[in-house]
Amino acid sequence: MFYIDFPSWIKPQIIPGLPVRWYGLMYIVAFGLAYWFFQRQIKEDGIKVEKDQVGDYFFWGIVGLILGARLFSVFIYSDERLYYFTHPWMIFWPMQNGRLVGLQGMSYHGGVVGGAAGFILYCKRKKLNVWLWGDMICTAIPFGYTFGRLGNFINGELYGRVSTGPLGMRFPQASRFSLDIDWVRQVVEEIGLNTGAASTVNLPRHPSQLYEALFEGIVLGLILWFVIRPRKPFHGFMIGSYIFGYGFFRFIIEYFREPDANLGYVINWGPEENFHLHHSLFNLSTGQILCFLMMASGVGIILWARKASKK
Repeated sequence: MFYIDFPSWIKPQIIPGLPVRWYGLMYIVAFGLAYWFFQRQIKEDGIKVEKDQVGDYFFWGIVGLILGARLFSVFIYSDERLYYFTHPWMIFWPMQNGRLVGLQGMSYHGGVVGGAAGFILYCKRKKLNVWLWGDMICTAIPFGYTFGRLGNFINGELYGRVSTGPLGMRFPQASRFSLDIDWVRQVVEEIGLNTGAASTVNLPRHPSQLYEALFEGIVLGLILWFVIRPRKPFHGFMIGSYIFGYGFFRFIIEYFREPDANLGYVINWGPEENFHLHHSLFNLSTGQILCFLMMASGVGIILWARKASKK
């Protein structure tokens, strides 16, 4: 068998019947872990801070992160952007059909922009070294980010493209495909899936949330913490390294993630487009374009910080 089923014992709710989900808990753990790594750097480097300064710094950053992540999701990724232009009060409205559903749809890239704006504004307001504090937060983020992606996995969302490999997983909420489609029948035959008398089938997907948790979280975090941090030549180097490193890993993993159905490929230079399968390295998604801009920005920030350090 060339796939596994999503574990049936994993449920989004921590306690059945109560509106408390693992996804929310994972984000609390993520922020808590980032806060711990931030405080550890302050202690190890002997940096003097005022009371509540770190907490306020995180508060400004988290507010900016939420604003940026939501706005990017609504106006770049959503196919309902025209609705939000005419109903802007609904962008942050957490209710749907009389139920509390939270903010469904958050963009990582938007979170980076908004979070950076919040952190920078706080540093400017308190006359703190933007490069130094930025280095510390960028070194602390990856380990927390790991838990955010684990929350996506528990929710069974943000799954990847159709997979015929041993890591393929069938997610209960994934869209089903008609067996009348040629490529669907080919995949079914290749993985030996028994469809019975069904007319549609749930095909295995790449668990791209776990790929991201591993490479954009743990691997990148270890590289930043143990390899780059002890050798950083100037303040700001960690900021550029994180932005470049995340963009690099995410760019590669985007080949395994399924692009948004309403966007497809932004650049389609390869074979005939079918974003459910991987066809070509030259078919690029919106996420990959943003990741390329992140890598370029990372290099630019390092050069900028290097110049600033010489003054």
